[in-house]
Amino acid sequence: MQNHIMLTATLRDLVGRKTDTLRQAGSVPCVVYGFGTQPANITIDRNAFGRVYTAAGSSTVVDLTVGDAVFQVLIGEIQRNPLNDFVTHVDFRSVDPNQKIEAKIRLELVGEAPAVKTLGGTLLQSLEDLEVKSLPNALVSHIDVDVTQLATFDDVIRVSDIVVPAGIEVMTDGENAVASVQAPRSEEELAALNEAVDMDVSKVEVTTEKKDEEVSSTETKKD
Repeated sequence: MQNHIMLTATLRDLVGRKTDTLRQAGSVPCVVYGFGTQPANITIDRNAFGRVYTAAGSSTVVDLTVGDAVFQVLIGEIQRNPLNDFVTHVDFRSVDPNQKIEAKIRLELVGEAPAVKTLGGTLLQSLEDLEVKSLPNALVSHIDVDVTQLATFDDVIRVSDIVVPAGIEVMTDGENAVASVQAPRSEEELAALNEAVDMDVSKVEVTTEKKDEEVSSTETKKD
């Protein structure tokens, strides 16, 4: 078995609201399902999962140890507490290392675009993930996209320009834009934008005044 990032889990009996006690103790209730296993309720350490997710993301195989068994899994849906952003639940999908699967790989822009550095433009990322198909062990956590080739505002990096690791088949349309540089706004455009904002503000003020007048009129009638 190829060496992957490792994570240890334990089987759990607690379900439903009873799992809150696990979360309070720093653990995360999870589910593992897919190849070679029946859906099972498990628990992992929250801090350990944070380190694994930072390194693996959602597109790198993780060796998940549950008792005496080891499953090759991808990290699936993650639920978080909206107040403190703590992970509250994770789905792990067990995969067959000998069967190709579809996945999404995160795109990371690297380097400095000349159109930004010398022309004062703004770097835009139009596509954040690449849909791919490959054997699980060929997947990577992310793919770097070199933006140093964006020398003018007309230059565009498309999916077909991305160099992917061996064994990965790109499913996303090759014509889709990934990155480009937007020209800075001209003084005329900025002036028009400011004028539009001023007009919107004035409309709000007029509407507020009318509401105040209606309230005063109503109070007068009541008196």
